[in-house]
Amino acid sequence: MLSAVIFDLDGVLADSEPWWNQIDAKLLAEYGVTYRGEYHQNVVGVSYRLAVEFYKKAFGLSVPTDEMMRRRGEIAAEFFADRVGLFTHVKEVLKELRQMKLHLAVATSSVSTSARPFLDRHQLTGFFDVIVTGEEVERGKPAPDIYLRAAKQLGILADACLVVEDALPGVAAAKAANMRVAAIPDRRFVDPDEYEKKADYVLSSLKELPALVPKLVVAE
Repeated sequence: MLSAVIFDLDGVLADSEPWWNQIDAKLLAEYGVTYRGEYHQNVVGVSYRLAVEFYKKAFGLSVPTDEMMRRRGEIAAEFFADRVGLFTHVKEVLKELRQMKLHLAVATSSVSTSARPFLDRHQLTGFFDVIVTGEEVERGKPAPDIYLRAAKQLGILADACLVVEDALPGVAAAKAANMRVAAIPDRRFVDPDEYEKKADYVLSSLKELPALVPKLVVAE
């Protein structure tokens, strides 16, 4: 039976994907690179480490990875502090899921210094039993570690969890953790057809999630 719903943050709760190109443009400018978002598809939904390693290779940078990761986190925190907004219906969906007696968690590649203030600012923190951020796991998405950690902290078996994701690396991470996945592809950036074979369910918006949950419980 379904016991918990674990949410990605970026692109699911936070309407942050349009901002990541600006975050990374600011980061790369510090290392002499002019970036216009041409590699967005290559870094969406992956860990900070994988994103930074991709940029280093793409632009021939010899900067220490940990240094770039730290700066990316600092710049992201600035954006999340006052610019990044919520998708519509987030609070009403979380309230509905809580009324269904489900446990809720966030498992995000973003660092704590951007994710937690964002959740606090939008008054979402209280909805979640567990919040796991990117620096808490050794391997980021698409590895399953962050979702397995969230399930462990919830005290719930992986196969009783539903993950809500917007990015294919996150879908892969959830499937590798033996969890069911509802994908909400952001049609501004990705082709939703790519998700049909990889996610268990493909939704048009977060608002469709509460209607899916009873079907999962019945199916079990």
